[in-house]
Amino acid sequence: MRLPFWAKLLVSIFVVESLGGLGAGVTSSQIPNWYATLNKPLLNPPNGIFGPVWICLYAMMGTAFALVWHRAKPGNAKRVALLWFGCQLLLNLAWTPVFFAMHEMLLALLIIVLLWGAILMTIRHFCRLEPMTAPLLLPYLAWVSFATYLNASYWRLNR
Repeated sequence: MRLPFWAKLLVSIFVVESLGGLGAGVTSSQIPNWYATLNKPLLNPPNGIFGPVWICLYAMMGTAFALVWHRAKPGNAKRVALLWFGCQLLLNLAWTPVFFAMHEMLLALLIIVLLWGAILMTIRHFCRLEPMTAPLLLPYLAWVSFATYLNASYWRLNR
């Protein structure tokens, strides 16, 4: 049975948002304690910005995934694109507990740099299959670029 696009879209957004939300418990418990004691970088945004931004980014990631899932022809190119998507999603999910629960800012920096590269590869492979995915994933790349600056700054200021 072939699912209609709207069903794939709902499933994709739900799964990506749900996975993305797993780190919220780890993060929220550390905000008033460990995180509050850190020296903050110059461009550090208010804490209330992060949640809404990630909700939007996860919805756009899910939409991009649904477009490739629905429109791309089966084959190696689609498998490789989805593999890169899975890789970047795993790196995304790994970053939060490493930074917030383990307090390993240098390891988190390594993970986020790998994440940045995996997002770039995901965009590259997704766009070959469905050009509409680029505007959905470029804000994610931009935000992770900014988050990389923040992570590097936190490490530098608090080691």
